[in-house]
Amino acid sequence: MPIIVNLDVMLAKRKMSLTELSIRVGITMSNLSILKTGKAKAIRIETLEAICRVLQCQPGDILEFRVDLSRDSYGL
Repeated sequence: MPIIVNLDVMLAKRKMSLTELSIRVGITMSNLSILKTGKAKAIRIETLEAICRVLQCQPGDILEFRVDLSRDSYGL
């Protein structure tokens, strides 16, 4: 998947646990875990906003686009 979720990196930089983020953002541990492991198919803008507010970061610090050269130019 060309979108990489760097939530674990930001948590480490902020010395915060997933449990603490869950409490402060108001999102279940299971939903944050799905996001952290890159298994999420979507993320709501308000969820991303809440995570960025708590971690004091930008959306680009959490989400990264990487070109997948194994796919054709149309991503199919």
